[in-house]
Amino acid sequence: MANPETFTVRYLGGPSALLDYGGVTILVDPTFDPPGDHPVGERVLTKTAGPALTADEVGAVDVVLLSHDQHPDNLDDGGRDYVDTARLVLSTRSAEERLGGAVLGLPNWVSQEFDRPGGGTALVTGVPALHGPEGSEPVVGEVTGFVLTGEDLPTVYISGDNASLDLVREIADRYAPVDVALLFAGGARTPLLDYAYLTLTSAEAAEAAGILRAGAVVPLHFEQWAHFSEGGEQLRQAFAAAGLEEKLRLLKPGESAGF
Repeated sequence: MANPETFTVRYLGGPSALLDYGGVTILVDPTFDPPGDHPVGERVLTKTAGPALTADEVGAVDVVLLSHDQHPDNLDDGGRDYVDTARLVLSTRSAEERLGGAVLGLPNWVSQEFDRPGGGTALVTGVPALHGPEGSEPVVGEVTGFVLTGEDLPTVYISGDNASLDLVREIADRYAPVDVALLFAGGARTPLLDYAYLTLTSAEAAEAAGILRAGAVVPLHFEQWAHFSEGGEQLRQAFAAAGLEEKLRLLKPGESAGF
């Protein structure tokens, strides 16, 4: 791992996190709405808590990493307002077509380079994700994950709403060991696919940590929405059962961790 404090994570709640990666500021999946219902077709997704920071408190960042735009638990109304004024948003090609503006689709295994304020560069690379079981993409839509790399910086994997351990294995083949994995967990379930899991369960998050040979895991997207079937306690139990409890960094909303 790189020198201490070259990477910090501030968990904002839900899927949202504010990152400092070697001086490059990054916001993951902005969600800034208060609690309430969000209709999605014939379904309703219910947000149960607001973010630890407002959009104004977050302020401008160098780049927004948006796993996907089609579901309000990853991009709610306040998040959309934020994206409308962002300098650069890296996401899926579908999001680029729908949102326009500063949104740029980042294909799998393609990288975007950022200059670091202290010199050197950081890379953001798009990596594959599947928001449900095999064959679900035509229903749930396109999603993406990201890997952060740079000289003297830790390797960081941001899963997005990925439910496929096979894809985690593909990413591990290229990047393991990963220093820090930000895993979207929670075992999300809705009627859309007859309550199939749309994100990693707690046990799968622990398995993903082993596949990635992760030095640390910071879970995201496991609370603050009613359609999550598992939360922090299940994550603790699963990582303990896998003998990986020392890897788990379970943050409270507003709390930060440095690596």
